[in-house]
This record gives sequence, C-alpha cells and structure tokens, in this order.
Amino acid sequence: MTIGPEEVTSIIKKELERFKTRLRVESIGTVLQVGDGIALVYGLDDVMVGELVQFPDNITGIVFNLEEDSVGIVIFGQEKTIKEGDTVKRTGNIAQVPVGEALLGRVINPLGKPIDGKGPLATNKFRPLESHSPNVVERQPVKEPLQTGIKAIDSMIPIGRGQRELIIADRQTGKTAIAIDTIINQRHKGVYCIYVAIGQKMSNIVAVSEILKKNNAMDYTVIVSASSRASASLQYIAPYAGCAIAEEFMYSGKHALVIYDDLSKHAQSYRQLSLLLRRPPGREAYPGDIFYLHSRLLERAAKLSDKLGGGSLTALPIIETQAGDITSYIPTNVISITDGQIYLDTDLFYAGMRPAINVGLSVSRVGGSAQTKAMKQVAGKLRIDLAQYRELLAFTQFGSELDKTTQAQITRGERMAEILKQAQYDPLPTAKQVMLIYSGTNGFLDDLPVKSLGRFEMEFYKYMANNHPDIEHEISQKNVLSDDLKEKLNAAISAFKDIFKKDDHAS
Repeated sequence: MTIGPEEVTSIIKKELERFKTRLRVESIGTVLQVGDGIALVYGLDDVMVGELVQFPDNITGIVFNLEEDSVGIVIFGQEKTIKEGDTVKRTGNIAQVPVGEALLGRVINPLGKPIDGKGPLATNKFRPLESHSPNVVERQPVKEPLQTGIKAIDSMIPIGRGQRELIIADRQTGKTAIAIDTIINQRHKGVYCIYVAIGQKMSNIVAVSEILKKNNAMDYTVIVSASSRASASLQYIAPYAGCAIAEEFMYSGKHALVIYDDLSKHAQSYRQLSLLLRRPPGREAYPGDIFYLHSRLLERAAKLSDKLGGGSLTALPIIETQAGDITSYIPTNVISITDGQIYLDTDLFYAGMRPAINVGLSVSRVGGSAQTKAMKQVAGKLRIDLAQYRELLAFTQFGSELDKTTQAQITRGERMAEILKQAQYDPLPTAKQVMLIYSGTNGFLDDLPVKSLGRFEMEFYKYMANNHPDIEHEISQKNVLSDDLKEKLNAAISAFKDIFKKDDHAS
C-alpha cells in the first residue's frame, strides 16, 4: 500500500490545525553578585518588596531592596550553589508559613519546615509572615488575666491576655526560665504557646524542648527555631513566623502566647542584613527603621473584640542588656513599644532572690485590670510592704538604732521577700498564691524565722489541701475574698501556725 503526496499533505494540515501554541511570560533576572546570604540581581523589573523569588536548586529568597538598576535579595539557606550569571525567577507569592493545630508539639524552622524528625506537617493552612495589626475598633481592653504561676509577677506585675510585657535583664539571670514557667502554667487553660528561639545555642533550644516535654507542655506548644547556626535571614524572619502561627489561633477565637527569645539578637540579624545591602547606618550602626522592625511585630498582639471572636495574642518579648543598662538603644525602643517590663536584677539573682525581679523598675501598664479580685485584695499591700522594706534597708547599713515601727516594717518586708522566692519550673495556682500572700500581708509570718519560711510554705499547702480544701476551691471558683472566707482563712492559718511552731521547737 502506497501513500500519495496528497494524503501526506492533508494529514500534516490536520495536525497543524490541531496544534496550538502556548506562550508563558516569566519575569526573570540575572545574579550580578552573591555572598554573605545576599544576592544582587539585575532584571526583575516588576518584582515587589517582600516577594519570594526562586534561585536554581530550589533555593528561595525574599526581595528586600528595590534599586534603580538592581534588586537586593536576602537568601534563605545556603548560597554556595548560587553563582554569578544564574537565573532568578519571580514566584508572585509573599513569604508565608504553615499554621494550625497540626503544628502543636512540633519544632520547625522559620520557613515552616519541621526539624524534629517527626515527618511532614499535616496542614494546608498558611498565613503571611507580615500582616496588619488589628485596628482600634477590632480590639477590646485587656482585662482577662494570663497567669504565669510566678508569685512575684501575678501579684505585682500582672499580665493580661492581649498584653505585650517585656522581660529584660543581663544574660544568665533567668529570663528564659520565666518564659518557660509561663508556658508550663498554661496547661488546661486553653492557651496555645509559641516559643521563638532567635540566635540561641542549639543545645539551649533542645533543653527547652526537653523541659516542656517533661512537664507535658509540648501538647499545646510550637517551637520556632532559628539557632545561632542559622543564617541572619532566618533569624530575621523567625519572630514574624511565630507571630503568624499565633495569629491563626487568635483569629479562630482562641488564646495564644508568643515568646520572642530574644529580640536583641533579632535586631542584630537585621542590622547585619541592612549593612550587607548597603542601607545607610544610624545609631550604633542600626538602620533607621529599627524601631519599625519591632513595633510592627509587637503591635500584632491584641485582645480582639467579641465580634471577631474575642481571641487574644499575648507577647512576651525578651531583651538582653549589657551590664544592666536599660537606657541603651534597643532596650529603650522595645520598652516604649510594650505595655510594661519585668526587670531582672543581677545583684538580686546572686543574692539568692530568685526569680530576681526588681519591683522598683518593673511595671505593668495594664495593672489591676488583669488581676482577679482576690489577688488584687492581697497584692496592694504586698507592693507597699516591699517598697518600704527596700527603702529602709539602706538606712540599716548605717547601724543606727531603729524605732519599733521601722523594725516592724523591715521584719514584714524580709518575710514578704522570702515568700516570693520560687523554684524554677514550679508554677503555682492563683488560689495557693493568694493564701500564702494573705498570710504574709496580714502579719501571720512576722514572728517566724526567715529561714523556716520555705518549709512553712510547702507544709502550709499540704495542710490546706488535706484539712480545708473548700477554702482553696472557693478562692479559685469565686476569685474574691469575702468576709466569711477571710475568717475561715484566718482560723486555718492560725491553727496551722500553732502546729508548725510546735514541730519547729521539737526539731
């Protein structure tokens, strides 16, 4: 069988009619220069700031600088395989991170990739790293307490859901310990926790993860890890990733707590990127928009209005100071953005006062509105007692004779300072805190030796649980100290004190 030329021609014509051309237009650029996690790219004329771009070998970057002839791109990951002349493509997407309950109990990097060896994340929800903070109409006042379980904080520097409370101190004074205690204390309270580690040693991040596992706190916690080994670009986006994960819970009508540990290293990573991109340096070589860096992050913390579900996002940023100087650039910036600060004093820490909270320099701008009524009733007197004690302590150094009133104030202050000491990773329920502080502010401890107060506290809780469980239950349920309850509490403390004194003398 032979095929004639006419048949061949007709077949070719039919095939040509079926053929349709598909044109795809891509915006591409060429790498001019690469190094130190930064790429300078020619082209990409229509690219946007904050857009993700694709390098060869599936390496991504984010657009930082738009200049006249080139684009400055921060590279995520290793830039070793990227070389001059490589092609860079637009993705049309902005940086985003996976969110949702599937992340609970996981350790991820700032790009949302799991690094705990437990397999991929089972979620298809994403949120952008950067988003607008809720406006005034979308918020409501902070009035619901977020209990840390730390006596000194819950009584004198209360934190409310939706607040931004700074933890500030020198290194190795217990900043992270306060944050971890707060996470542990959220068990069964319906608060989802996100711990963002920025520039920390990997061994420290592993230690935090182990402590949270040991206390069954990883069930409601996500760890975002940008360790000191990670590039400056990953350290820069880490807190925004943590905030996006927390926002998903807030906008779902739930409560979230996010800890940024710490923003000093975050500012340093941003300074590094800015200097490499040749942005003009300002004070201490930080770029001019360093304030905006943290304000746009921390302003996303809020207590949403009931119309939007009433969810909350509470932020606990941590700042490390040098030699206790809270007046330097980054500390003063963050102090002015937050709603108060918890200042840890190195001298108090080494004197054995732990947590080493300096009550004079610590403040909560939300105040009593973030406390239960029962705690407000006992805490007002506590702060006055401690303030008077610190003031009078200076006079005792002169060795002059003190009148009875002054001696009584010093005696009370010593005991109040002693009962505020607390072991690490051992947060206390509010009702127990109220009972102990009540016994101190009402003079029940004044005639007991200071060194026996630690034992008094432990045995007091056991006694109350065994003999008067109704008192603790009523405080936790009603959150107020009625006259009847005060009478019961006075009788119970007096009865226990008699037993304790007899045991003390016997031993």
